[in-house]
Amino acid sequence: MTTRREFLKKMGAMAATGLVMPTILSENNLFARSVAANDKINIALIGCRGMGWSNLNDFLIHPEVECVALCDIDKSILENKASELVKMRSGKPELYGDYRKLLERKDIDAVIIGTPDHWHCLQMVDACSAGKDVYVEKPLANSIAECDAMVAAAKKYNRVVQVGQQQRSGNHWHEMKKYIDSGKLGKIAKVNVWANFGYATILNPVPDSPVPAGIDFETWLGPAPKRTFNEKRFHGSWRMFWDYGGGLMTDWGVHLMDMALWGMNVNGMPNRILSSGGNFAYPENYAETFDTLSVVYEFDDFTIQWSNVSIEAGPYGRNYGVEFIGTNGILVANRESWEVYPVQNKIEAIKSMPNYQDHRDHVTNFLNCMKTREMNTACTVDNGSLCAKYAHLGNISARVRSALVYDDVKKTFNHREANKLIKPDYRKPWKFPEL
Repeated sequence: MTTRREFLKKMGAMAATGLVMPTILSENNLFARSVAANDKINIALIGCRGMGWSNLNDFLIHPEVECVALCDIDKSILENKASELVKMRSGKPELYGDYRKLLERKDIDAVIIGTPDHWHCLQMVDACSAGKDVYVEKPLANSIAECDAMVAAAKKYNRVVQVGQQQRSGNHWHEMKKYIDSGKLGKIAKVNVWANFGYATILNPVPDSPVPAGIDFETWLGPAPKRTFNEKRFHGSWRMFWDYGGGLMTDWGVHLMDMALWGMNVNGMPNRILSSGGNFAYPENYAETFDTLSVVYEFDDFTIQWSNVSIEAGPYGRNYGVEFIGTNGILVANRESWEVYPVQNKIEAIKSMPNYQDHRDHVTNFLNCMKTREMNTACTVDNGSLCAKYAHLGNISARVRSALVYDDVKKTFNHREANKLIKPDYRKPWKFPEL
């Protein structure tokens, strides 16, 4: 009888030689067959709140996927999600507080990483070295150096990696890209990207407090600096503090900058970055990251400009979006639609709507790639790294209050203080992965 791992290996080899029938591997038919027990793909989730849990739900749509393990540092969340999972599926998952124990299991084929950003690097590198494929939430990492380490790990251990930038699997984003590539917009001189969300502000701060029962806060901090517990720096709001996240720039920036870079066929670093930011909308903001930020990325013959403010309004009646400004027309897009506004009637007005299946399709793409051992997922680790680096470049320029040039070969800025922000100092006993 064929084991699960033999099945995955055999399918990959057959796909590589062209022996897999198209009706078997097509997106519509791949999951239509009945799934034998030995064909199961065992998944584990590390970080069970928010997007981690949302991701798992889309994995479980596929009948051959089984979630065999959950890991979280919050026992109440862990137990509640385990109970929900039992209601959704018959088997009860094993529960873990230490992801390293989970990775020791030989029967786990892939992990979903839904932890705070400062944990992504260690967990993904360890998962790759343990022979697991990885679906990792965006941004890929909380620093430029961690991005490089994660790319190196995926390639060293030959693992399939999907970064959770699901717009890469969205039908109307692909239509948008095709339209831009047609040249109908004319010469694109500028791309504007914006994300204006109120959650960038943390008002009404509270004093530090004892760690709530059932929470392993020491492990939650992990490689980040030692710090007392505060509920405003914990679940959800952690992304507004530099040790754990990068604010709207890394949270929404990787999604929207991805579309800007994709649309303009950018695969490397900009010529120069110039940023200005602060807590200008709400000076009493408890967050360390910026509620107001402007970033200009300069290229040879166009610019990309990012902006965010914690006031939920924006151009074209959209509080977030991407705008490609061409000599013949302007294309504006977000997750609700993309539209073309003609300049002097040079082209036709267009409006296109999504099918809202991007996240499900993103998970399906990952599972397909696991089976065929195709490394070119919809959002590769290289692309996730590129977008995360752009977000970090914008934040770093604002933090050091200087225009910057970043050399992605030498891994240095033209600025001493900026260089100190490339790589985090991991707190003992955690060690930065060297590959």
